[in-house]
Amino acid sequence: MDNKKVLKNIIEAKRKNPYTENKTIDQLRKETETAGFLIPLPKKIKYKKVVAGNVDAEWITCGEVNENKIFMFMHGGGYYRGSVAATRATVARISAEAKVKCLSIDYRLAPENPFPAAIDDTFSAYEWLINEEIQPKNIIVSGQSAGGGLCLALLLKIKENNISQPLGAVALSPWTDLYQSGETMIKNEKIDPVISKKYLDRFAKLYFPDLNNMSHLASPIIGELSGLPDILIQVGSAETMLDDSTRFYEKAKKANVNVKLEIWEDMFHGWHNNAHVLKDAENAITSIGNFCRKLLNQ
Repeated sequence: MDNKKVLKNIIEAKRKNPYTENKTIDQLRKETETAGFLIPLPKKIKYKKVVAGNVDAEWITCGEVNENKIFMFMHGGGYYRGSVAATRATVARISAEAKVKCLSIDYRLAPENPFPAAIDDTFSAYEWLINEEIQPKNIIVSGQSAGGGLCLALLLKIKENNISQPLGAVALSPWTDLYQSGETMIKNEKIDPVISKKYLDRFAKLYFPDLNNMSHLASPIIGELSGLPDILIQVGSAETMLDDSTRFYEKAKKANVNVKLEIWEDMFHGWHNNAHVLKDAENAITSIGNFCRKLLNQ
């Protein structure tokens, strides 16, 4: 089937099950897990549970990898849902392309555990890797959506704590602004089949109840970005969250960060998860692999 037809089918399916405000957190969590388990796992995947410091996590590899090169991944889900299991297939595909061993973490979720639980867990897992004698120059940190925001917030927290930055970061459609102040929140409202401002406003409050006292560790776009490592940002042109990426990119560039932005034409939020059927998702993961291998000299 051609790519355009596949894309159209995926978007139509998403539109048939829209977000509504009367959906409970449990219902929305169940939707994510169900969708995650429908994605076939690549053939050569291996995964094993691990506790990374005090954080539940999983080692994931696919095919031949360099066991000393680590890709640390934070799943998406608005800080209230999502899991290692739901993103296992996507992470495995990145492992195969980048030839890296992946550590995917199950950070604590809101509303049971609001800010700073998620960023504290992310930082703990990074510290654990270093305590396991993995050199920061052999680590790339990454995340998707809220996890993308976490991976960028992690760089800021690492800087504050005066420990060594990882070699690089890969942020997939990162949620960098919990105020939803980007223009594409309105401009792309009709074409984004997944994420709306209303949806994000609801879950921003659950994660960060005191929106009047915003932290750069929740909205990394307000952070001071100098001194951060190489960053790749990927985002879809159809996303309401497009400006979360473009504005972060512009600010990082001004701070002399070596940052690369890829805007994928017509892609929706979370398109990477459809790499088993969607060519653009497969190609985006190939691009992540190229970025990582180049940085890691593999």
